[in-house]
Amino acid sequence: MGGATGTQKVVNGAVDGEAGRLMRRATYASVTVALLLVAVKLGAWMVTDSVSLLSTLVDSLLDAAASIIMLVAVRESLMPPDSEHRFGHGKAEPLAALGQSAFITGSALFLVFEATQRLFDPKAVPDPEIGFAVMGVSIVATFLLTRYQAYVVRRSGSLAISADSLHYLSDLLVNAAVVVALLLSEYLGWIYADPIFALGIAAYIMKTAWSIGRGAFDMLMDRELPDAERQRIKDMVMEEPKARGLHDLRTRASGPQVFIQLHLELDGDLSFAEAHAIADRLEMRLAQSFNGAEVLIHEDLYDPARPPKRRYRTT
Repeated sequence: MGGATGTQKVVNGAVDGEAGRLMRRATYASVTVALLLVAVKLGAWMVTDSVSLLSTLVDSLLDAAASIIMLVAVRESLMPPDSEHRFGHGKAEPLAALGQSAFITGSALFLVFEATQRLFDPKAVPDPEIGFAVMGVSIVATFLLTRYQAYVVRRSGSLAISADSLHYLSDLLVNAAVVVALLLSEYLGWIYADPIFALGIAAYIMKTAWSIGRGAFDMLMDRELPDAERQRIKDMVMEEPKARGLHDLRTRASGPQVFIQLHLELDGDLSFAEAHAIADRLEMRLAQSFNGAEVLIHEDLYDPARPPKRRYRTT
């Protein structure tokens, strides 16, 4: 899983003011929308008794819980490093994303249970007009939220908000599917459309949960940055005229913070001061290119006999 790829800056483990404010606002917007939709869908489900509508109500309830967890996690991740957390609090974000995947999976399993029962006891959906109105409100509110979240993710690279946005994007499809199910049930009399669409929604929700959980797990396990980003690091290092090679490149991401470590190979006739100046210059370039990444470069004597699998050079 990649690290921050937006325009935020991370200084000494803390996200800069603008990105931090955007991330906080995104969490408040997410919680507000989720609670609004819970209230609207609860009233509509009590009138229509639609299992598809129930599925979206359950999803919104879990959205609200997950968004509240995300709000707390984002606030924690924005805190600067302290004496007990020298590398910052960035992993609060993947922890929240992992929690979201668990919430989403739970909603899918509940949905499978309810839809299976309705398959054996199908019912026509009463007052479908109410369902249409509720789905219209849900689609508009969710679409606006996801557009704002996408903007915040571009500016901050936040994993937690990215996961939340992916969750709400799946909600858009869920709400559209409910509208189709209501149309088929009302105008064509397909009473099985309601539970069948609910099962399809559950399958999509579980797929979304897997995607979110996998990304969060990768970050918690300190997975390397994507190959394209690692190659970009290598290329930037080798653009330095006096760099002869590099080896032992290690990368990881912790929420918005990216960490880069490598050994830089230099000729032995360089003075200590010259080698140190080259390393400092490269550290600054990499930090700027990777949005305030924490970069650590160790200078090594160039050794042409170094095993190829551990080194990278242009010759």
